[in-house]
Amino acid sequence: VQLVESGGGLVQPGGSLRLSCAASGFIFSRYAVRWYRQAPGKGREWVAYVSGFGDSTDYADSMKGRFTISRDNAKNTVSLQMNSLKPEDTAVYYCNVVLGANYWGQGTQVTVSS
Repeated sequence: VQLVESGGGLVQPGGSLRLSCAASGFIFSRYAVRWYRQAPGKGREWVAYVSGFGDSTDYADSMKGRFTISRDNAKNTVSLQMNSLKPEDTAVYYCNVVLGANYWGQGTQVTVSS
């Protein structure tokens, strides 16, 4: 199982970024995918969820209305569109799949700063 995140970077407050998670090594469409984030000095925080077929999504309260999770099972990818970014969104963002064990990518850094 391999998960590779990309798309992070530096963005000004109010800006947007689109993160991607490329998955391999398992039957992608059978599994839900989650995004988490970890800010400096804080624990890992759940961000968003998408079901295996993409027909169900959920978000942490502070992300609702700003973030959108989606997936393309033909390409084995999950995306996280982040709009109206705030400095408190600064964190390393990780995608996660549970296949018996927890699998994580290496993370992608998002920095929201003017």
